[in-house]
Amino acid sequence: MDLRYGEAYDRLREEVRDFARRSWPPRGDEARLDEREQQIRFRRRAIEAGYLSRSVPAECGGGGRAVDVLAETVIRQELIAADVPWRSPSPQGTDMLVPTLLEEGTPEQCRRYIPPTLVGEMIWCQGYSEPGSGSDLGSLQSRAELDGDHWVLNGQKIWTSSAREADMMFGLFRTEAEPRSRGLSYLLIDMRTPGIEVRPLTMMTGGIDFCEVWFDDVRIPAESMVGRRGEGWKVSKATLKHERMLIGDASYLERAFEDLLRLARETRRDGRPAIEHADVRQRLAEIEGFVATQTWASHRMLSAIAADRDMTVINEMMMAKLSLTNTMERIAELSLDLLAEGGLTAPTTDEGGMRQGWRTPGKWVSNYMMSLGLSIAGGTSNIQRNLIGERILGLPRDLRP
Repeated sequence: MDLRYGEAYDRLREEVRDFARRSWPPRGDEARLDEREQQIRFRRRAIEAGYLSRSVPAECGGGGRAVDVLAETVIRQELIAADVPWRSPSPQGTDMLVPTLLEEGTPEQCRRYIPPTLVGEMIWCQGYSEPGSGSDLGSLQSRAELDGDHWVLNGQKIWTSSAREADMMFGLFRTEAEPRSRGLSYLLIDMRTPGIEVRPLTMMTGGIDFCEVWFDDVRIPAESMVGRRGEGWKVSKATLKHERMLIGDASYLERAFEDLLRLARETRRDGRPAIEHADVRQRLAEIEGFVATQTWASHRMLSAIAADRDMTVINEMMMAKLSLTNTMERIAELSLDLLAEGGLTAPTTDEGGMRQGWRTPGKWVSNYMMSLGLSIAGGTSNIQRNLIGERILGLPRDLRP
């Protein structure tokens, strides 16, 4: 396998590095702006330079360029390495809703919602899970009834990330009497609408990223629907596809492993660096093998997509998320063993999320706890195993009543 990108992409890599050095941190008058505005301006410059949202149509606030997954991968790798605020504070918006709108939304919805989402001016949350309806989205009970030119929403969503900060929600609501997934519709909801109540849920790390959201006769315009009435399941599958690819991205796994190596070198055991101990080196070697597997699989998927052969790697796409989840748990478990009693006294922190590096003891402890949640996000690991077993390996389906 040749993992080189080629001369053109090597030049692009240097250009992105130079752009990152020149554009961040802010200088002059911009350095006196609040942090959110600084980051919005950085992302806007990155879009104009062709380093973010490259393939999003220009009329929707993007670069309007042809899809080039290799270029996008090179750019993402360099922006991550430069530690610049390239990611929107609303990955649910940029990585899930935007591609869904481009596939299923109207031109007006794309023009209205995508530009502010790309730069981080509009924050989104995802309204899927409900009490008793997590992995089984077909059992959702929150309802939307058409009253004139408005939908009236009633019900409850739970485990809603960033709901306190969100300007908007995209979610599934039952609009038809038909059972299961055939009765759902995909709606866009202004979180400032009267009748919406957001209640924070305190996690074991002390953070309150997740919330429950209540809807009590909430009225939203009829044109807030994406796709056709009763076909929300079809639209949601596009969203879940992008969410699983987001979770399965090898870039974050590689960075987490680099931080783990740093922790093993800096932590001392019996008077010498932990990395010099045979048992630690053995576990690191095993994890590095899984990380390399994820990286090579990502390259294989990228090569196929670049050659317009997406369907040849559809199985790898399905397995990528499950593989990353398992490897991230291995990284988190070893980090906690390396910290030993230091992990008991380190203050946990949720600042920045798992994607921003795992440098401090408190960050490692928090991310150990969060790593367990990856087995639920974007479809549980057990559901993924069922899909892989039935659709890829040809195993018989589970018995169903």
